Amino acid sequence: MELHPLDGYFLDGTPSKADAIRAVLRERSGEPRAQPFYRALDAVGVKAADEALLALRLVLGGNAATDQAVIAARAALRRVKAGDPAAREDYLRAVGGTQN
Repeated sequence: MELHPLDGYFLDGTPSKADAIRAVLRERSGEPRAQPFYRALDAVGVKAADEALLALRLVLGGNAATDQAVIAARAALRRVKAGDPAAREDYLRAVGGTQN
């Protein structure tokens, strides 16, 4: 399965944050809830907080970008970084697929 550029950035550090943002802006989803995020990324680029990128990824996965959802995805990412083998799948399940 090919990772969304934001997933690659969060999980593996590849692509870089700048490249992930460029990819997201180049292949914009028509999802209405994603549009404010795109405008913000156009304005601030790599200065965007990772929390905002994670919230956008949730929206692109068909989820609401609630505080609880962001916290859950962030917790799974911390577990990935700590070496928990199940955490990667937990993160991908939390963020969902992608919508175009």
